[in-house]
Amino acid sequence: MRKIAVNPYLPAWEFVPDGEPHVFGDRIYVYGSHDEDGGDEFCLGDYVGWSAPVDDPGDWRYEGVIYRKDQDPRQGTGTVFEPPNRRGLPHLMFAPDCCQGPDGRYYLYYTLDFSNTVAVAVCDTPAGQFEFLGIVSLPDGTRDNDIQWFDPAVLAEESGVYLYVGSAPVEHFPGMPDEPLPGGVMVRLADDMLTIVSEPVCVANGVETAKGTDFEAHPFFEASSIRHFGDWYYFVYSSLQGHELCYAMSRRPEGPFAYKGVLVSNGDLGVKGNTQPRYYLGNNHGGIEKIGEKYYIFWHRHTHGGQFSRQGCADELTMNPDGTFDQAEITSCGLNGGPLPARGNRYRASIACHLQGPDRAAMAEMLPLLPDNTPERTIPYVDGCAEAGQPEGYRSWLANLRPGAVFGFKYLAFDGGCTRLAVTLRGRGHLALRLDDPEGPVLAELALDAPEWTQAEGGIPAVTGTHAVYFTVSGGEADRLDCADLRFS
Repeated sequence: MRKIAVNPYLPAWEFVPDGEPHVFGDRIYVYGSHDEDGGDEFCLGDYVGWSAPVDDPGDWRYEGVIYRKDQDPRQGTGTVFEPPNRRGLPHLMFAPDCCQGPDGRYYLYYTLDFSNTVAVAVCDTPAGQFEFLGIVSLPDGTRDNDIQWFDPAVLAEESGVYLYVGSAPVEHFPGMPDEPLPGGVMVRLADDMLTIVSEPVCVANGVETAKGTDFEAHPFFEASSIRHFGDWYYFVYSSLQGHELCYAMSRRPEGPFAYKGVLVSNGDLGVKGNTQPRYYLGNNHGGIEKIGEKYYIFWHRHTHGGQFSRQGCADELTMNPDGTFDQAEITSCGLNGGPLPARGNRYRASIACHLQGPDRAAMAEMLPLLPDNTPERTIPYVDGCAEAGQPEGYRSWLANLRPGAVFGFKYLAFDGGCTRLAVTLRGRGHLALRLDDPEGPVLAELALDAPEWTQAEGGIPAVTGTHAVYFTVSGGEADRLDCADLRFS
């Protein structure tokens, strides 16, 4: 039986951001960074593999660790710059990408922090044990130091092998020139998958070079990703705005690429006229993949009230006749191919795609780079740990829901009708259930005053059809709720 797919698409305990999805054979494989639950830095873990059947994208299988940090021979050699806060610690591996080379093997491209190089590992299978191969370089072993070798994306096809890299921050990596950086850059590789055989070409202008170009309002910042569908090449990137993934199109892998729009915002800004974030903003990275006959954008969200514990999500894209895409709406149903069946299913509250705190103005800013989940903060967030007393099978929940907070789910199908609601909560406060509009009519109210996880339930007017489901929190100044799960029947 086909499993229900939700967002985030991996188990609640897993944190794989920067997801690059690829269909190899009859399975979807996702390659990404590896954050820690409640971590204090990006990408603390080794690379892990996850895959799912193309025809059952809710059934994800853990493939284990596919590449360890200590497999890079530069670890501990002093050949890579060490910032003061990382001295003596292993170098971190940032967002990778993978392709199948001309020889049929699979090549994993990645960067070590502060190395300004792209490294390659190779494996005979898409999710086996990758082994270090080498560093991307010119035939003489050097590379162009005017490029930020960061966030690699790779495309291997009959016409050649193409590597896309770049980061365009105002602050350059150590040893880099003071001249403006171009932005997203492409170089062609030899069939050995390591040797650069072309001059670099700018495919997306960065903040220092975007003025007067198509990219001026959404300049390239980082997170290169590349795909080829039909007659078009799609270059996906994270803009200077940070929370959004944008894209550009070209008939050729080297460009020129023309900016076309936003694919997804992890705050849902821009969808249906949204000018206020529907979820807290943070950095973003991902890619497009065609799964069956549908296109999806993979992206990531932030948990724990900061930027260092990110989880992969995916949402459907609509392709227009001219090859462009409409901006995706972030949802709780993601890869499910349709709304989640409401009746009789218990869902983790942490799959909420709408999460607002009482201070809406503060949501317009990016999340802080240091997690700070103290009770005094008004920000609600996805929390998680192996905590005694939590509902069996759950390792994440919505925390710090203060009066004025809203959390919601898009979309649920109430086929067969539902007349009851049960929500697992702890703390003190009131919940009001609304459909389709967080400020719409109240269908039901639940109240709780319990320090431990408790199921609150009650009747609701008969609901049918497909709806967005919202819960609004009210109560006294000191009230606060945590929510673990919900169920309609």
